[in-house]
Amino acid sequence: MPLDRSSGILLHISSLPSRGGIGDLGTAAYEFADFLQASRQQRWQVLPLGPPGYGDSPYAGLSAFAGNPLLISLEKLAEAGWIARERIDEGRIAGETGSGDGRFDERFHVRFEEVKRWKLPLLVEAARNFLERHAEDQWEQFRQFCRNNAYWLDDYALFLVLRSEFQCGSWRDWPRPAAHRDAQTLRELAEKFQAELETERAIQFAFHHQWCALRRYCAERKIRLIGDLAIFVSDDSADVWTHPEIFDLRPDLLPVHVAGVPPDYFSADGQRWGNPLYRWDVLEREGFSWWVDRMRRAHELYDIIRLDHFRGFEAFWEIPAENPTAVNGRWVKAPGAALFTRLREEFGSLQFIAEDLGVITPEVVALREQFGFPGMRVLQFGFSGPGARIYLPHRYQTNTVVYTGTHDNDTTLGWWTHGASAAERSALQAYLNPGGDGVVWAMIRAASASVADLCLFPAQDVLGLGSEARMNTPSKAEGNWGWRVAPGAFTAEMADRLAALAEVTDRTGDEPES
Repeated sequence: MPLDRSSGILLHISSLPSRGGIGDLGTAAYEFADFLQASRQQRWQVLPLGPPGYGDSPYAGLSAFAGNPLLISLEKLAEAGWIARERIDEGRIAGETGSGDGRFDERFHVRFEEVKRWKLPLLVEAARNFLERHAEDQWEQFRQFCRNNAYWLDDYALFLVLRSEFQCGSWRDWPRPAAHRDAQTLRELAEKFQAELETERAIQFAFHHQWCALRRYCAERKIRLIGDLAIFVSDDSADVWTHPEIFDLRPDLLPVHVAGVPPDYFSADGQRWGNPLYRWDVLEREGFSWWVDRMRRAHELYDIIRLDHFRGFEAFWEIPAENPTAVNGRWVKAPGAALFTRLREEFGSLQFIAEDLGVITPEVVALREQFGFPGMRVLQFGFSGPGARIYLPHRYQTNTVVYTGTHDNDTTLGWWTHGASAAERSALQAYLNPGGDGVVWAMIRAASASVADLCLFPAQDVLGLGSEARMNTPSKAEGNWGWRVAPGAFTAEMADRLAALAEVTDRTGDEPES
């Protein structure tokens, strides 16, 4: 995939300064798109948009296809006639005064449980209103959405309804006929819960409609949206329940093996992620149809797709499910070349970015280069020693995407203040010689001035924020994903500064003068 020389900002939708305790697809999203345009940024990267599961992580979604209802703008639904504006204000007041100290800090952190308590019932109310009374043109759009997406939407809606009905920790704890997808049982349940299923479909339509409207707005401003696609899916998801045949499961539906990465310098036990592994042999025999469907949905949502844990498409670390750590695993080859060939047949040019961080073998590099996918470089990684210098600009190639940091890193200021070793600090001083505007802007300038075709800055770095604004700490089970932008943080002065940098480093999309 040839990349245009450009730059952009990494900011998840939930981090926007929308009203109501969580970022959404309303006014704040459009204002941020305007900021991107003013700052000559042509890319907006978001994290996975699916409904989060364990730990509120967007990487542990309940579905690889659905949208997160919490990101729906209630204000936009009110404008469309789905719900009265007074109901939104009533619900918001109840939710925003529900914390222990009587205050709801809607600027800096998402309190997910509070947001769910007030917002989800209002979304259900709005969906039911729409189903009972609706404009004819919007109703036809809804029915078309249901027809086009029935291949995932119907099972996902039933999955949500049964989770609520059975009140269990996992779908495996449902009554056996439902867990094992007995056809007669599923027909009876679908008949029993017709109204609830239609409500869930309407909520997904609302998400899709609002996201596509934002995407069109961005396209008009020459801003392309980058989405993030996790290679594995959550064990407790509609995907595993709906398609057990494509996952490495026992007859009782428990996983035989799970995903992770082996022990390394950072962890003596490795990382046991717990995602069920694919039965790649079954997928390949079926022409990778599930992956084709997944990519078709991703192409509806994004202009460019970042493939998380790309090395797993060449070989994955297989851990026996009964093992508590990742130590006793083994590398198993994956048919990545066959998969990408099939996807190229289906979609033509593949607009993919390969997340090729960590210990990468020549075989992984060869797979990425075979299909021309750009790889990633993270500036924060580049100062720890000779082996890390591939992350420094003098080692880049053009078909590369450079970040100052990612959602899993501390912010650049936080890393510099608390995380960088003495050796890293010394190396950075020698390499960048940061001036009076500090380390963060020295890193931003170095990334933008590099030969990498695409340069992406986390919003926290653009804002110069410290560790309090970190999005995710991988070893931390709770308290992640909640950071939000303060209202008014993206200023005209900041836009001018980014625009000047984009112009002088030829990242505006304009043809440079000869």
